[in-house]
Formats: sequence, C-alpha cells, structure tokens
Amino acid sequence: MSFDITGWESALQRVVWLDDVEFDFTKRKERNRMDPKTIEWGKLDFSYKYVPYRFHRHWKDGSWDPGQLVTDNKLLIDEGAVCLHYGQEIFEGMKAQRSQDGRIWLFRPYENAKRFNASARRLLMPEIPEKEFVGAIRQTLLANEEYIPPYGTGAAMYIRPFMLGVGENLGVRPAKEYLFVVFVTPVGPYFKQGFKPISLKVETYYDRAAAHGIGQAKAGGNYSASLLPLKNARDEGFDEVVYLDSIQHKYFEETGASNVFFILPDNVIATPKSDSILNSIVRRSLMEVARQDFGYRVEERPVSVDEIGTFLEAGACGTAAVITPIGCLGYLNKRYTFYGDGKEAGPVTTRLYRHLTALQVGDIEDTHSWLEEVH
Repeated sequence: MSFDITGWESALQRVVWLDDVEFDFTKRKERNRMDPKTIEWGKLDFSYKYVPYRFHRHWKDGSWDPGQLVTDNKLLIDEGAVCLHYGQEIFEGMKAQRSQDGRIWLFRPYENAKRFNASARRLLMPEIPEKEFVGAIRQTLLANEEYIPPYGTGAAMYIRPFMLGVGENLGVRPAKEYLFVVFVTPVGPYFKQGFKPISLKVETYYDRAAAHGIGQAKAGGNYSASLLPLKNARDEGFDEVVYLDSIQHKYFEETGASNVFFILPDNVIATPKSDSILNSIVRRSLMEVARQDFGYRVEERPVSVDEIGTFLEAGACGTAAVITPIGCLGYLNKRYTFYGDGKEAGPVTTRLYRHLTALQVGDIEDTHSWLEEVH
C-alpha cells in the first residue's frame, strides 16, 4: 500500500513555528487602533474594538502575581488549557460612563467583584480580593481614558474582566494556573433600536441551565448553550429568547443575556426567583429603586407562564442594555402584546429606565451610594 504525501508536504511547508518568528506587534496594533479624535461616538455599535491597554495577572503555586498592563490583545495559552476543553472560565460585564462634568463613574463595581468571586468558587477557581479586582479595572480604564466616550453620546466604555484556567492539562480537573484579564472597549447600545420594545420567544424545549447546575455563575457555558435557541427564535421573527425552569417548564427564568421583570396591576413589579438564574446587579438595583424611590410593591418569586395575561408591561435588564422594554412574548404559537400593543415602552418601564440611566451618569443624586469615581 502506498500513500500520496504531496498534500502533507505542501501543508508542512505552510506551518510557521512560533519560536522561529519575530512578531511585529507594533504594526498589528497600529492597524487596529482607532483614533479617539475621529471616533463618531454616537454611531458606535455594540462590538469589540481595539484600545491600547489591557490588564493581565497570573495565578500559580497558590498566589497571584502583581499583574501588569500589556498592549497585545492576543493570548498565548497551552493547548491543554482547562478552559479550552472543560469550560473552566468565568467573566463579568460592567460599564464606565462620564458625567456631564467629564468625570468617570463605575456603577456598583464591588458587587461585580463579589459575583465574580462567587462564580470562581463554583468553578473551583482562585478568588481575587475585591479591592484588587476593582483596582485592576481602574488601572485599565485610566490607561485607556481617551477612549471613554463623552457624556451625552449614548455610548459607554464596556468592561470585560475574565479568568481562564490555563497551563498544561489533560484530565478533568481544576487547572494549576490561572489568567485574569481585564479589557475595555467603547460601545454603543446593545440593541440597535435603543430603548424600544423587543419581542421574546418563550422557550419550551431548550433549557438555559439545569437546576442545581451553574446557572448562577457567570460562566461561558451558560451563554454558548443559548446560541442555538436564539438562532431558532430569530428565524421565527423574535429578537430574543426567555427560558423557563428546567424541571416543570412553567416558571420564567431569564433571557440568554439578561434578567426579566413584569409589571402587574396595583403597582406590583414581579421578578423571577430561581437558583439557576444569574444574580443580576442591575435587576437588584432596579427593584431597590422601584421599592424605595417610587413605592412600588416588589415581588421576587416564581412567576408562572399562566400569568402572561395579567402583565401590563415587561422588561429585560442587564449591564449592556440597562432596561429593554419587552413588547411581545410568543408562547405556544400565540403572541401576547403589552403596553401600546407592544409598540411602545410602558410608563413604569420608562420611569425606571430614565431614573437608573440618569443615576449612572450623575444627572441625579446618588442617594444609594452606588457610584464609584475613577481617578
């Protein structure tokens, strides 16, 4: 028996060994870099854009190194890294915004630090002291300060801290080394249409997360599992998917990327309670504003699909979009519309959105002490 190795020889000729190459990082960085003086801030979309600096920190032999700012946005990790094969990876999502006087603000960053460490504990990863977590974010923001969008443009600096299990590994076990990274990128609205109602398909077949699983952790696997149901929903004309509990398929959980809430008669706001949904900082903040500042009755409880007919308004909430009105829920081949026949944001949703977004940029007094200045 003989083999034609011509194809293999051709392929081998195209292999470039890293040790034999001197990378020209400068050219790559200059090619990708935006000029902050020419950015049209009001036209930014919600996508990754290269900025000069990101923060890297390594954990090995039981401790973290001091960490440093780096300019290369590519990661070189071992092919056996646990994050690549077994999903030992967590992340957070945050935003920095400018107030009218040009100052830079973070919204409840220590809550993100707490949630990040809760995710780390669930996936057997090392924790990062909260002050050091927030300090890494401050350092990264200040190094890229000229890329933080101006006040009033509708844009913000999105912040993505994440941790990967890295190092050589083959079996299913926690990594022996970890990489913590913070990168930032200027973004526009999460939904192109801005603060306008979207339509959600109530998913009755696929589950976002299993009961007693990792639904409360901000781990990549929770999001990759939502890609197929989201594609299917968009093929059917919906904007997003909202999931039901994995046991009875009866109680609302969350969308693929945000928590949800519902406005009921008699000034009641209901938000799902479940051990398998992410503990949203924005949702908790909204419920506190609704209760303390506006006097609504807030109910955190299992919310059944049987209640759809009683909803006056509905909304999705999270870091990226803050609040997005839900105009329509599609459930079992029937579409249920809410305020203004699903074409307008309702008054309660609008009131909450305006209040929280104004608070985040310093337009109203921060009576809750939620803002942290970056300087």
